[in-house]
Amino acid sequence: MRFGRTSKAVGVAAVAALALSACAANTGTETTEGDEAEATGGEVRVVEVNAFSSFNSGTSEGNVDINGKIAYATHSGFNYINNDLEVVPNEDFGTYEVLSEDPLSVKYTVNEGVNWSDGEPVDAGDLLLAWAIGSGHFNDATTDDAGEVTSGTTYFDTAADTSGLGLTALPEVGDDGRSITLEYSEPFADYEVAFGTMTEGGIGMPAHVVATNGGLADEDALVQLIQTAPEGDPAAPEERPELQAVADFWNAGFDTKSLPTDPSLYLSNGPYIVSAITPDQSMTLTRNEDYDWGPMPSVDEITIRYIGEAPAQVQALQNGEVDIIAPQASADTVEQLEALEGITVERGNQLSYDHLDLNFSGVFAEESVREAFMKTVPRQQIVDSIIKKLNPDAAPLDSQLFLSDQEGYEETAENNGSAEYAEADIEGARELLAGATPDVRIMYNRDNPNRLDAYTLIAESASQAGFNVIDGGLGASDWGAALGNGTYDATIFGWINSGVGVSGVPQIFKTANGSNFNGFSSPEADALMDQLIVETDPEEQKRLQIEIDKLIWDSNYGLPLFQVPGVDAYSDTVTGVAYMPNQTGVWWNFWDWEVVQ
Repeated sequence: MRFGRTSKAVGVAAVAALALSACAANTGTETTEGDEAEATGGEVRVVEVNAFSSFNSGTSEGNVDINGKIAYATHSGFNYINNDLEVVPNEDFGTYEVLSEDPLSVKYTVNEGVNWSDGEPVDAGDLLLAWAIGSGHFNDATTDDAGEVTSGTTYFDTAADTSGLGLTALPEVGDDGRSITLEYSEPFADYEVAFGTMTEGGIGMPAHVVATNGGLADEDALVQLIQTAPEGDPAAPEERPELQAVADFWNAGFDTKSLPTDPSLYLSNGPYIVSAITPDQSMTLTRNEDYDWGPMPSVDEITIRYIGEAPAQVQALQNGEVDIIAPQASADTVEQLEALEGITVERGNQLSYDHLDLNFSGVFAEESVREAFMKTVPRQQIVDSIIKKLNPDAAPLDSQLFLSDQEGYEETAENNGSAEYAEADIEGARELLAGATPDVRIMYNRDNPNRLDAYTLIAESASQAGFNVIDGGLGASDWGAALGNGTYDATIFGWINSGVGVSGVPQIFKTANGSNFNGFSSPEADALMDQLIVETDPEEQKRLQIEIDKLIWDSNYGLPLFQVPGVDAYSDTVTGVAYMPNQTGVWWNFWDWEVVQ
């Protein structure tokens, strides 16, 4: 999941990164025909809402939709997800083979000739590092009921859930250092998208760069460290300075808004290499001439501009300044786009929802205060203001785990307690506050018009009940890094998911996980999530998620607001663009983009 600060998380975020909810949303689209003509190399210019902030989209801070899209264009992996939400193997990069189903054993092999852009091979060292991060193998942290670490260490600040790969022991290295074999102690529902998926940035960051910047001699030293260091034991935590230094660099060493002077910090093993960045404004990707181990792009250069407001995106498209946009959907935006000549417009649901999360600390440590604030949220008014004109049938979203067009949504909405928050209840909130006037700082992306509108409506309504709401809005490239840092009491953002798998549930909601930003902790929900990731029956997955959803609502976690509709538009100067509802968006098949002569 990536917080598509759209979220990413999911990303339903970034998100991260990371396999997500059980069922796919409806991907039907409405399309107005564009012209087709012969194509050549050239440049395609794309607009993104959010600004780039890190070359490592795998961390909890870097797990933003734009960072993930750049990782997708500059990294390769064992498979990717197409816009039918099918997993497509990339056998030009390497292969993954199920050696045994009981126990589940999977071998991953990188083909010879697959290299980083500095000429170093992509090999088992890179795979081992990705496994060490994704499995949490060395973590020895213990957390309390609130999810706070009381002893030990969580080394790598991954946005992903580590429960799935955590079912594996130290991998076996083979094929002259080009393969690893993972053996699971239990069946893992998401094994196919748990490791090295292009949608999540391939196998991640280069091990040789992480090793040397983490204080080790070379990649071999990192491999030896991973192979010889004992597994983390929360019952007997110990300090590991070498591992900590490596993790510290992985966690923050790739964060930047500008192009580093050291090219090793933005290496590519995919179709494109980042060649220029203007902070908070634009980025340029240039074709990786050595790349031939995956779908081959036609375009020589891609320029990304960051424009948050939909009218400005539409104007740039109309003026011929850009070729592809994916603005936040509104009726006015669609009407403006459909009035333009030479523009193709595609519409569909996104695997994304906007939501308000409340911290389980500070002013909201008391459940009654969380409940009071939730009662003030005018969800119907937010939907009417932001979504209704685009979709007359739109309604507030009544689940934290299911979108409105997913199987299981109606059943969970009838039983999870969401009906209590169908309308704002100012009097009920006042009764719970009993005269108190708590300060509540809300953090959101102030450059995102939908988030600004939602904040304004929430702040106005909450003040009527006695809350003193403080505007904690941050800029487009700053707010993602602030998630979970304790500087706010509530936040408005969105999750967007891949449409494949169930691991996105523990990624966000399991105690102390990297994308669990508000400190939600439920032993009962944790146990159900442990069952979920090893359950392969879709009906049983749905049942478990319905139970988890109710526990989240029972805790006064916060409120989902609405499912996000999607709108893409592109000029007849480019062909090959196809609608995608998940976190890769229009980027999912960038290799098919062609510039019309």
